[in-house]
Amino acid sequence: QVQLVESGGGLVQPGGSLRLTCAVSGSIYSIYVMGWYRQAPGKQRELVTTITNSGFTNYEDSVKGRFTISRDSAKKTVYLQMNSLKLEDTAVYYCYYRPPGSVASWGQGTQVTVSS
Repeated sequence: QVQLVESGGGLVQPGGSLRLTCAVSGSIYSIYVMGWYRQAPGKQRELVTTITNSGFTNYEDSVKGRFTISRDSAKKTVYLQMNSLKLEDTAVYYCYYRPPGSVASWGQGTQVTVSS
């Protein structure tokens, strides 16, 4: 069974940076999609970014040029580098892993708060 644990959230001022980490334990498939969703208070969970096993990435428009997703396959870890953070980036960020033809596994979430 796959388990995902996020870390790296916290409080940061507008314009600041944070790096989120998602560590995966258990066996994973060689083909997969991993990524990050976020959910702000009173809003639906939204997709932020994804990365495939081959390194193909995709970003939600509001984070393009500011956020970067990367992975370390040997460590089974995915990172989210967030720069130029804005107030509207405040949310709980969730990591997920999804092999082909299967349901996704989720982490417990990490809080990111952007505030002056």
